[in-house]
Amino acid sequence: MRILIVEDEKHIARSIAEVLKKDSYAVDLAHDGEYGLDCALSAIYDVIVLDIMLPKMDGLCVLKEIRGANISTPVILLTAKGEMEDRVRGLDLGADDYLAKPFYTEELSARIRAMARRKPELRQGGMFTFEDIELTALSLHSSDGETTLLPKEAQIMELLIDNGELVISKETIIEKVWGFDAETEYNQVEKHISAIRKKLSHIRAKANIRTVRGMGYMLTIGGENNVQ
Repeated sequence: MRILIVEDEKHIARSIAEVLKKDSYAVDLAHDGEYGLDCALSAIYDVIVLDIMLPKMDGLCVLKEIRGANISTPVILLTAKGEMEDRVRGLDLGADDYLAKPFYTEELSARIRAMARRKPELRQGGMFTFEDIELTALSLHSSDGETTLLPKEAQIMELLIDNGELVISKETIIEKVWGFDAETEYNQVEKHISAIRKKLSHIRAKANIRTVRGMGYMLTIGGENNVQ
């Protein structure tokens, strides 16, 4: 799961990111409202943590623009302690939750997990299954074995499992795993897919990743790695 943190106090943003990364989340940072909005409008994020007090554009304006663009990504607002009016307005504008500063980063992580339980599509930390394989955090299981994935391998596998037998393009994988402004080359995706295939083979999984020429990748049961 990829999370966007829009927070102008860089030490707070880094602290949040460190805790979330330990939970195997992918995290991007934005330190002003305008850049945060640009990131959010890419619609590649699963959760947005949004401070209200931001330079260039305040968080409530960012939230209004996000919802005005029909982007339903869950948003957790960071508010000043005691600013009830901001909380109420934020919830009215479409925020899903709020957390008053100062707060413990572990509490924010817990709120994200709670949000995931309420929204089945946000299952980070839970179990992803496809046919005979199960993905839990960085562990990939089949009925015949178990292997450990690297963080980006796990994120790619999560994306593939979450989309069933739909084809996922390399562009989508780069956006969801590396971030929409990343300068990642296609060969990086290919290398990670190759590594995942080897690990699927190692655990003798029936599930397989196919390359659909000119389109991307999909999960299937058995068969060749490449299809026309």
